[in-house]
Amino acid sequence: MALKETISEYRRPLLGVASVVGLTLVWEIAYTYFIPLDPFFFTKPSLIGVAVKDQTLSGELWKDLAISSKAFLWGFSLAVIVGIPIGVFMGWRRRAEYVLDPFLTALYASPLVALAPLFIIIFGVGLTGKVALIFLLAVFPFIFNVFAGVKCTDRLLVNVVRAFGGKEKDIYFKVILPSILPYIVAGARIAIGRGIVGILVAEFYGASEGIGFAISRFGDTYRLPEMFAAILLLMIMAVIFTEGLRKLETILAPWKIGQEAR
Repeated sequence: MALKETISEYRRPLLGVASVVGLTLVWEIAYTYFIPLDPFFFTKPSLIGVAVKDQTLSGELWKDLAISSKAFLWGFSLAVIVGIPIGVFMGWRRRAEYVLDPFLTALYASPLVALAPLFIIIFGVGLTGKVALIFLLAVFPFIFNVFAGVKCTDRLLVNVVRAFGGKEKDIYFKVILPSILPYIVAGARIAIGRGIVGILVAEFYGASEGIGFAISRFGDTYRLPEMFAAILLLMIMAVIFTEGLRKLETILAPWKIGQEAR
């Protein structure tokens, strides 16, 4: 019984690790024995592993990651600070929704990555340009997810707070905020991916350091194992951030655990 409960508790990470290991083995075997490709144009997991080891020991990969992480954290934090209040305001105030929703929807649907050269021209190739692009890409998931969360807030709870003499701030902090926490986490998961795209694009266009610049440099010189090593590191960081948000959600919104357990 205890073993069954343990397996059930760790089912998600076990299945996740198994799928990654299985895909890696299939890739390695297929490349080595069945689909021999020119190593100048493609690579395999064993060579990527060697590249990860070399890059990690030399410290180059960590240096590039530290540079990119600084811009990512600034841009992501600004997206949280700006996006959540706007989403709440739009969801709670109908006039604000009518005014802002068409404009923000149009921006969200537009190819914002194409604006990267413009951001580089306006803000330069340093930290500010990267932060601006990351912010622009990451802010919309927060706005629209929080907006949806406010719209789904139980109006009965709002009426109860008002009936007991609660003020507007009580509605915001005691009803709306707890209700939208799962939506904030969902928006953050999307924003992480969009923010990583932002840092890569910004460093592709104009940078002399950072993980995006490293990927571009390795790709231009056909050093594919090193390029995939940098990409792999980004993927691992994205998974860590996402799982961290998942754990944070279970702490801040424990009532969601029972709903998701299957």
